[in-house]
Amino acid sequence: MNAPAPATHLLPEVVQRPVPEALLVALQERFGAQCSSALAVREQHGRDESAFTSVPPPAAVVFAESTQDAADAVRLCAQYRVPVIPYGIGSSLEGHLLAVQGGVSLDLGRMNRVLSVNAEDLTVTVQPGVTREQLNAEIRTQGLFFPIDPGANATLGGMTATRASGTNAVRYGTMRENVLALEVVTASGEVIRTGTRARKSSAGYDLTRLFVGSEGTLGVITEVTLRIYPLPEAVRAAVCSFPTVADAVDTVIETIQLGVPIARVEFIDEGTVRIVNQYSKLDLRPSPMLLMEFHGSPAGVQEQVESVRALADEHGGADFQWADTPEERTRLWTARHNAYFAGVQSRPGARAITTDVCVPISRLADALLASVDEAKASGVPYFMVGHVGDGNFHMGYLIDPASTDERERAEQLNRQVVARALALGGTCTGEHGIGLHKMGFLVDEAGAGAIGVMRAIKQALDPHDIMNPGKIFTV
Repeated sequence: MNAPAPATHLLPEVVQRPVPEALLVALQERFGAQCSSALAVREQHGRDESAFTSVPPPAAVVFAESTQDAADAVRLCAQYRVPVIPYGIGSSLEGHLLAVQGGVSLDLGRMNRVLSVNAEDLTVTVQPGVTREQLNAEIRTQGLFFPIDPGANATLGGMTATRASGTNAVRYGTMRENVLALEVVTASGEVIRTGTRARKSSAGYDLTRLFVGSEGTLGVITEVTLRIYPLPEAVRAAVCSFPTVADAVDTVIETIQLGVPIARVEFIDEGTVRIVNQYSKLDLRPSPMLLMEFHGSPAGVQEQVESVRALADEHGGADFQWADTPEERTRLWTARHNAYFAGVQSRPGARAITTDVCVPISRLADALLASVDEAKASGVPYFMVGHVGDGNFHMGYLIDPASTDERERAEQLNRQVVARALALGGTCTGEHGIGLHKMGFLVDEAGAGAIGVMRAIKQALDPHDIMNPGKIFTV
């Protein structure tokens, strides 16, 4: 398959903007010990889990402890037209938090309080530095949980900014469906609120959805109101091995088309199973595998299990292993969530170039099978996992970061995967976001007209381009 020209998909040439000494002095005066210019702190805030390794760190890091702190930091940076890069926990994969034009990193990790839990309405309001595991620990005693699970213990502010999803999206949706309202600091330092705790509204433009997925390019999220859910009465998890990738994927497609309300269904290919086994000390059969989880009443879960098992049997599914206790399920899903780190550690010193395309469920087999075949033929070490219940899968190509040849071969594979997904009616990113790495792919997917509309919105809300500049598209 022909792929787009590579030049549009690599780190663009950018110029670091000067940070006036007067701004650094003003930040120090306002924030004191909450502002750091120490090299180690700046370097920590100038890298993420992406394959980009040569971007200079920000000039300073401000640790916000309140909305007022965030607003004051943005207002000072706006005065000097210096970039502001929101920072959560540093787990992004596409270069979202890199200071490509210099500026100030605004760390929101200390804003980590659960502000209110409205159990009767099934909503919760949190500060952006609250992590998903922290939230679930706090609301579990009330019989509630927040289902969006991207794998990493990311902050809810970061998950909102990147429109995250993860393993539970097939049943519970993504951050797009689960964010009800926001508090946001705009590029001028003004604090605004979008949305309410009501489940629906027809009042004006949907500003909440505008900021969800904006990757910090339109404002700084300082408060999030979310949907939460009752803990299911019964939960059952299973792993099942298949003779081929096609058998596993066809089982998933038929499960979704049959309307089985499965909560999670994850795919791992045989090579990745070996990597996960070694990293997590498991003994899963090294063959294409589905990891599944069922939620509901005991009778409902049993009905789902029987339906999926019948479909799996038709496709050669074997070696079913069930996990009924919380400890067994946690061990199983921890191994799945660690697949990224298992992959990276399987080749010491490697960095991963990842993709996360999503296609209509009916085209999943076409996209996934061809991508696996290309990766095997290339000789580039890789790992592969997929939230296949919603047509989303990840390829991680393991490269020596010092090897230009390996990087280009991996990028070529990545381009082929994305080009195929777009041709099949899909998207270049199901959950990681655009950041730096997928800027050219967004042009391929959305077209110049839609990018022009995005630029107009950016210009209206951030006329001096200080909010995480150089991400999503060029201005």
